[in-house]
Amino acid sequence: MINRLVKMEFHPDKVNSFRELFAQQKQQIRQFPGCLHLELWEHPASGNTFFTFSQWNTAEELEIYRHSELFRETWAATKVLFNAKPEAWSVNVATSL
Repeated sequence: MINRLVKMEFHPDKVNSFRELFAQQKQQIRQFPGCLHLELWEHPASGNTFFTFSQWNTAEELEIYRHSELFRETWAATKVLFNAKPEAWSVNVATSL
């Protein structure tokens, strides 16, 4: 299983646009083959920093998603809202209690 974390910082006046976009796309992303879990996290102190946390069966399925039309359309609409370069990590659980 692959855990994917993406940090995104938006122009403050674009936060609502991002929220609307995510609300429209979240079910399609979650139902994409290989996606096991999807969450949107918000950094409460900043008001404009968000993280997506997703879990994927395999790295290959994540890559298929990243090359899909759904990803291209969603990312194109999202990236114009950024005020900083997004950061993304694929991570494995090292310890779980």
